[in-house]
Amino acid sequence: MDIKVGDVFTWAKTFGEEETLQFAEISGDKGRHHMERDEKGRLMVQGLFTASIGTKIGGDLNYIARKMNNEFLRPVFTGDTITCELTITEVTPAEGYKRIAMTTVYRNQHGKEVLIGSSHGIIRD
Repeated sequence: MDIKVGDVFTWAKTFGEEETLQFAEISGDKGRHHMERDEKGRLMVQGLFTASIGTKIGGDLNYIARKMNNEFLRPVFTGDTITCELTITEVTPAEGYKRIAMTTVYRNQHGKEVLIGSSHGIIRD
């Protein structure tokens, strides 16, 4: 795959209750704020579960992350649809691979940013 600076990739996901509870089991992140419903009957989705939307895009690109930085801006709840927009900011050829840098912006169904991040890694040739 030919990747260049400025390429943008997106993926959206609506978080369900069952998978959020499954993530709590798998990750062990069972903080009260994830297990008890809010006044609207929703569960708060774990931050790393939210961030996993970007890993779907990374997998499609065969990207191997070496460093990831995330800033969690707003809570995400079950029923929310989150879209991750990933932008390639650096591509540096090396022997047998490319060094890649990217930024990510995650927005909810209302267009509000819920998570921003960056990552550095490689894609093998």
